[in-house]
Amino acid sequence: MEKQREVSLLGAVSIGVGGMVGGGIFAVLGEAVSLAHGATAVAFFVAGLVALLTSYSYAKLSVAYQSEGGTVSFIDAAFGHNLLSGSLNLMLWLSYLVTISLYAVAFASYGATFFTTTTPLLHHILISIAILLPAIINLISASFVSKSESVIVMIKIVLLVVIIVSGVSYVDTERLAPQHWGSSLSIVVAGMMIFVAYEGFELIANAAEEIKNPKRNLPLAFYISVVFVITLYILIALISVGTVPEAQLLEAKDYALAIAAKPALGKMGFTLVTTAALLATFSAINATIYGNARLGYIIASEGELPKVLKKEKREIPLMGVVFTLGLSLILANTIQLDEIAIIGSASFLLIFFIVNLSAIKLSSKIGASRFISSFAAFLTLVALGVLLYHTYSSNPKAFMIFIAFIVISFCFEFFYGRLVRKELFHRKYSNIA
Repeated sequence: MEKQREVSLLGAVSIGVGGMVGGGIFAVLGEAVSLAHGATAVAFFVAGLVALLTSYSYAKLSVAYQSEGGTVSFIDAAFGHNLLSGSLNLMLWLSYLVTISLYAVAFASYGATFFTTTTPLLHHILISIAILLPAIINLISASFVSKSESVIVMIKIVLLVVIIVSGVSYVDTERLAPQHWGSSLSIVVAGMMIFVAYEGFELIANAAEEIKNPKRNLPLAFYISVVFVITLYILIALISVGTVPEAQLLEAKDYALAIAAKPALGKMGFTLVTTAALLATFSAINATIYGNARLGYIIASEGELPKVLKKEKREIPLMGVVFTLGLSLILANTIQLDEIAIIGSASFLLIFFIVNLSAIKLSSKIGASRFISSFAAFLTLVALGVLLYHTYSSNPKAFMIFIAFIVISFCFEFFYGRLVRKELFHRKYSNIA
């Protein structure tokens, strides 16, 4: 029986906007400023353009392949169940662990501002709390995640709009002048480093089965949510760089958005943004843990992750939550914020490149323009190359961790996934015989 579609266009847009403004902007603003300087808004635009073009491929694929598997389903439809698709599906699962880690580190950075003195131990305690509590919530009541998300999304959007509106009159346009911009390369690198702040639009694809009038509403949801967030991020970047001296933003790089609220709103603004950042990152971790646990369940069902991840209790992917919890704790407590941002952005750029290739391969079936999807694939590949080129020389640790993710995904699928597919093949033809 066909699943009843209940999500409206507004609800679908909320999913996309909530996925993107989940906490990424609170975490990566300082990283963008450190590279792009006065051109931070341009960096957000460049990253947003890559996301917008890729959303075209997602829109076409989502209409044709409506499944909670989303990205996993698209790659499988284009390339089948093989080494490539299996490796990429595992890479996607690992990428969400990185995203959780990014949000957790941002939570700790903003949370630490409430203490008079901060220590590495306090930082790690806050990181661990940011992951442990949402995991417990997921294990107790998964419905709480979805019920609370819409309200939290509205709070985040309202807060960001307040910062924009209140800060307009304080903008010093001189700080935004081209002479204060970074080099062209550094602006592009900044955009790609913060690309992780845009990746959440693809969550709309996971809800495709539940969206009313999908042929109309799915594409609109992708385009409206991405364009809205691009506009929001550009305005936030203009207000932040235009109202606060760069030295202050860089000094408080990990909680730069809170500093950006001070010129117009004073100490109250700083406290308000910090509180909202804690709420935003906490809710984003909450939702991402559940989403990644469900993704692990789907991938395990296809034989590309251990069967233990298929274990459920009260329709909660129990072991998926447990594995996500454990691995996220390790990543978040061992990798620096800038490294997490690079790894997350590079991972999603790679995955989005393959999704664009999937749209090209399936273009006749999904009614997609090969030119647009090819241009999107080209941009994501160039963006990934630029980011990795810069990272190799500036942050070799982050580069090596990203390469390790690829190697782990490939080797696991080669040795484990191949054996599982062989077993499934054997069972299938044994039953026929």
